[in-house]
Amino acid sequence: MKSLSSYITTAILCLLLPFSASSVPGFQNTKGNIDIAGGTAHIPVMLGAAKNIMSEHPDINITVTGGGSGVGVQKVGEGLVNIGNTGRALKAAEIEKYGLVSFPFAIDGVAVVVNNANKVKALSRAQLSDIFSGKITNWQQLGGDNAVISLYMREDGSGTREVFEAKALNKDTEIAQSNIVNSNGAMKTAVAQDKNAIGYVGIGHLDDSLHGLIIDNMQPSQENAANGSYKITRLLYMNTKGQPQGITKAFIDYIYSPAGTAIIKKAGYIPTDK
Repeated sequence: MKSLSSYITTAILCLLLPFSASSVPGFQNTKGNIDIAGGTAHIPVMLGAAKNIMSEHPDINITVTGGGSGVGVQKVGEGLVNIGNTGRALKAAEIEKYGLVSFPFAIDGVAVVVNNANKVKALSRAQLSDIFSGKITNWQQLGGDNAVISLYMREDGSGTREVFEAKALNKDTEIAQSNIVNSNGAMKTAVAQDKNAIGYVGIGHLDDSLHGLIIDNMQPSQENAANGSYKITRLLYMNTKGQPQGITKAFIDYIYSPAGTAIIKKAGYIPTDK
């Protein structure tokens, strides 16, 4: 015969289980795969959501890879993944070609970054354009050390690159020969290891390993990106081929849920409404 304490324990567990199961709603009694690829700025959010979902629903498998915004468009458009992420709005030709639907979920700024040892802490947009066009080639011309500037750019198709070129540089700036890296993480590593480097990352990737430059008196921070005082910003998008269905729709809904909002904030971004 069960003791009173056993009945109480059972009753408490019965009360708690429904709440535990609903902490990741939309996936009950389902199984399958969700494949995600594209913009690298999105990866911390996608991985955080995937971890939470799979920890409670082991019959669901979620894979997250990068490749950049162009890869995200191509892979989701060709049906190779369920969600293709972009750090820019889709182009009209991409929507028409693939029948894509966009879901913006966060605001991110793009910060111009240098090595922590660099004496230069602020630039004008005109100076930045002259650096990346090759007109200014030595940090001494900007008040820094007598050292040749190392330019770092993202690959073609990168959403971060498109925003940087459109909003940080003067129009029609011709980019000089540069070192090409393929992700925000690779850019951070390159700039942190090269004392003469200049590049750019999503503000959510800023940390103590590198320094974010003030541009035209604009201080790079997510708070400033959210209140509009920092203008080099973009939206982060999830994109699907047609309207999402099943567990893909449930994943997107989860990103907009309170739990998803917490993941977005933890990653350093500003959540947006669906």
